[in-house]
This record gives sequence, structure tokens and C-alpha cells, in this order.
Amino acid sequence: MSSRGARPSSPPSSLERPASQDSMEDYWSEVKNIEEDGEQVHEDLLERGSMDEAELEEAWLQEAGLSTLVSGELGEGPAEALLSTLTRSQAAMVKKRVDNYTLTMRKRNKQPARHVQDVFSTRVSECPPSQDTSDTLSFEVPYSEGVTAHRRGRQGDCQDCQRIRRDDPDLPVSFTSDLLELQKTFQLPRPKLGLTHIQDLSCADMKKIGYISLIELTTFYDCLGIELKRNRAARSKARESGIFGVPLTTLLENDQKKFPGSKVPLVFRKLLSKLEQTGLQTEGILRVPGSASRVKHLRQELEQKFYEERFDWEQVRHNDAAGLLKMFIRELPYPLLTLQHLPAFAAAQSVSSPRHQIQALHLLIMLLPEPNRDTLKALLEFLRKVVAYEEKNRMSLWNVSMIVAPNLFTYRGKNAKQEEMQAAAGAAHLVRLLITYQELLWTVPCFLISHVRKLNEASKKPPSSEKTKRKLLMMRKRNAEKTERSELTDLREGVIRVHAPLQAKISMAIQLDNETKAKDVMARFDYENGPVQYLFEVGGNIGERCLDPETHLLDVYHVNPHCEWLLKPTTT
Repeated sequence: MSSRGARPSSPPSSLERPASQDSMEDYWSEVKNIEEDGEQVHEDLLERGSMDEAELEEAWLQEAGLSTLVSGELGEGPAEALLSTLTRSQAAMVKKRVDNYTLTMRKRNKQPARHVQDVFSTRVSECPPSQDTSDTLSFEVPYSEGVTAHRRGRQGDCQDCQRIRRDDPDLPVSFTSDLLELQKTFQLPRPKLGLTHIQDLSCADMKKIGYISLIELTTFYDCLGIELKRNRAARSKARESGIFGVPLTTLLENDQKKFPGSKVPLVFRKLLSKLEQTGLQTEGILRVPGSASRVKHLRQELEQKFYEERFDWEQVRHNDAAGLLKMFIRELPYPLLTLQHLPAFAAAQSVSSPRHQIQALHLLIMLLPEPNRDTLKALLEFLRKVVAYEEKNRMSLWNVSMIVAPNLFTYRGKNAKQEEMQAAAGAAHLVRLLITYQELLWTVPCFLISHVRKLNEASKKPPSSEKTKRKLLMMRKRNAEKTERSELTDLREGVIRVHAPLQAKISMAIQLDNETKAKDVMARFDYENGPVQYLFEVGGNIGERCLDPETHLLDVYHVNPHCEWLLKPTTT
């Protein structure tokens, strides 16, 4: 887990002049190196994995946690609970997808299991009204609610979306100025409920974050006039052992047998470590390729000796390590950004405002599977270090972005055409945003956490019979009589009880006021004989959340009055 309570790292200062034909030399040089290696890109997977309209919508609904809308399984379940918490814009988007599925199935002469009106006849009216947002980025309101000008067909009225023409001779000055302004606008906010990083939430809650993020991203893109396309990989048997060409999930399963808790493939970590030790200050790191024959030989040795701990890392030069690192990324059988979401990443290139591009990337990061997200974060942290040594290694943020982009994004054809230039520059620009704003992108927006709280509350099923209801009422009455003077009085007065099972004093009652922060509670316990422990809110309307030391506890107390307060070490 990243160090808590410290100021977030500032974005790299090298927000250079953007792409022109001449400035893209590193990008096309990297493309040429990839082609000379004779590696296949993922284009063939995209073609074989094409789906018809019904399959596309069904896959989307399944990933959004709404598969029961087309499966015919009626009743109050997770899908119905999720629908009841959506904004009007989000609910309208879900209805649009279900409508499209229904129409496509009718064309096939198949009656869908569930008519769309059965689902949305009352649900949409239950959604809260849309809200306008200020010009600055807010974590409090869904991003789709901040683009009302687009939804009303008035794109020109959105200050964030003044078109930036990349073929304009004055582009470098205006575009760089815009990005410099974003450095001020996109500093991490400091909400009273505290910042929440992805690793601070339980796996169950992060799964729900994924559902909501897909719905929100699709709604956001629709408001911007962008169609969210989707790919599905063709079913093929991937390697189950070895290093290169092995799925991330398989690599991690193999690694965790030896090192439980591993979140990033060991060989990937080792390559990054080798580059940090020997290459950060070397001119042209990542740009200057190693010997193709040496890299091929080292690859074979890694396959044979890495897991037997017989591989000699001393023989690996920094440019060899860079070549192996990029080869590892390219040869993943499923792209690091995932095959199904690559079109959504690519679509962000056509968003006219850098602010909205960052918002789109933010939602996409929330969507990535955990192994992909953790591996991408490790890569971006390394790239930020490379940029930090720009004066010595001559690798600016733009240089690094151009070299990494073709390894992350699928490119078309071997001969660069003029019409491909904008797409190439757009891919490099997205990598630049990922590197620059990674601290923000790995922070869960407050509106998503609020949505999860509502979803958890809506998912709590009522008793199934009158007898069960009466029994529960009697139990509650007896419990209320026993605890009226303690727990209920404490709740009214803002008193919490913090449990610390690893401490000598295992619990402590604490009176909260408007200034009490998580770090104040943490300071009351002694850590001299053990690891630093953090305060968690557990249960109530959240699974589990590790609290930022700057969190105002009275605000959490009001939002989640039935949670337990637990002091313990983090697991990451």
C-alpha cells in the first residue's frame, strides 16, 4: 500500500509540445522495432472475436452485473438493487442497451425472456435527478452529470470541450497551456470522508465499483456523442506455464504458490527492478533497442531458468531488460488494457477535452481486472521514475509515452499513413495522461463509493415471512432494552468504540467532534512492538474500507452509523 498521509507525488513537469509529424519519430521507430521482431499483434483476435448486436449487449449487461435482465430470472435480486440506485441518465442508458437487445432478438424471431417494460416501468422514476457540476473536477458527482451541455446537444457551450485542432500550427502553445492548467485543476481533492485508493476497499465492493463504472462510462461516452464499442476475444487455449505469452492470471497463480499475496508477475517486477538499478540514468533508456539475438537468447533462458532461480541477471544489460519488458507486454495473450476495453481506451483519444479524457481513463481504470490494473500501475510507477531522470537519460514524458504507446495499443498496418498520425499521437497522449495522473486515476471517486453504499443498503433483503418479521422485532426490542443506556446513547452523542485486537488495550471508546481525524485515533495506540495499523470502517453499508489518516470521522459516522471501527495492519 502506498504511504498514507503523505502528499501525493506531483505530476511530471515535462508537459511537452505535443505531436507533429517530426516529433513522432520515436513512436514509429518503436513500431518498426516491433515489426522486425516478427510478433503478431491482437488484430486477428479482434476480427475473430466480433459479435452481433445481441451478443454485444448481453456481454455488456453481464459485465455490468445486470445479466438477469435478459436471462428471465425474475424477482428482487442484485440487478434490481443496482437499478434502484442509478441516476436517471444511467438508468436511461441501461434501458437503451436492453431495448437494443430486445429488438435484435426479435429480428432473430426469438422472444426475449424479459420485456424491457417489466424492468423499467417504475425503476427510472426512482432515480435521483441529474445535477450540474462546476467547471472543476469533482469526485462527488458522476462525471456523466457534468456534461449536460452535450446531452442537450450544445457541445459548443461546454468550456472543457472547446475543440483543440491537432493540425493547427498554433497547437503546441495552446495544448501545452491547457495541460499546464490541468495540473492545477486535477490535484487530488481532499474530501472529508477521506481519499480512498483502490486497494483500500474489499474485493466484493471493488466488484460492485466495476459494475457501476461500466454503466457510468457508457453513459458518459453517450453524453459526449461517442459510441462505446466492445470486442470479445476468440476462444483459444493459452499457455499454462512459462513466462512469455502466458495470461496474467495464470502467471500470478503460479507465482502465488511460491510467494503468496503476489499481485504483479514476479518476472515483470524483476525486469522493472533491473532497469531501476542499472538504467534510470542511462541515455536513451527504453528507446535504444538491445541486440535482437541477445534478447532472443535471454528470453529462452528466462523461460528455462527463471522459476528454478538459475537465471543470471548479471548478464542482462539495461537495454536488454527494456526489450524483454516491452516484449512481455506485447506477447500477453490478452492485452494489458484488456481486449474488451481497448476500444474504450482508443475512443478516449477522440474526446475533445483533456479533462474529460482523464475522467474517461479514471472510469476505465476502475473497470480493469485486478491483475491488469496492478501490473499497469507497476509499469506507470516505473515510467514516472524514468521521466524524473530526464536530465540524465534524455527521456522526456513525451518520449517515454511515444515508445510505450505502440506496446500497449494495437496499431494498424506496417506503413504509417497520414491518416494514422492522429491515432498514433492520440495513443501517446493517453499514455502521457496515465503517467502524469496515475495517483488520481487509482483513487476511487467519492460518487462511486456513495453508489456502493446505496447498493449495499438496497441489497439487504427484507424478511421473507410475517413470522420471521415478528421474531426479529421481538429480538430487536429485547436488545434495545439491554443497550439503551450504552450503545444508543453513544450513537446520539457521537461516541464510537474502536477495536484493536492486536493491541494490549483491545478496545477504546472515543468521543468524536468535527475535527477528529483517523490519524488522531491511530495516535492513541502504541505501535512500537508491531507494524503500523490503520483505522477501518467495517460493515454497515460498506464491506470494508481502510481510512485515509485525514478522514474526518464524524462525517463517516453520519454516513455509515452502523459500521464497526477496527484498527489493524493493511494487507498490501
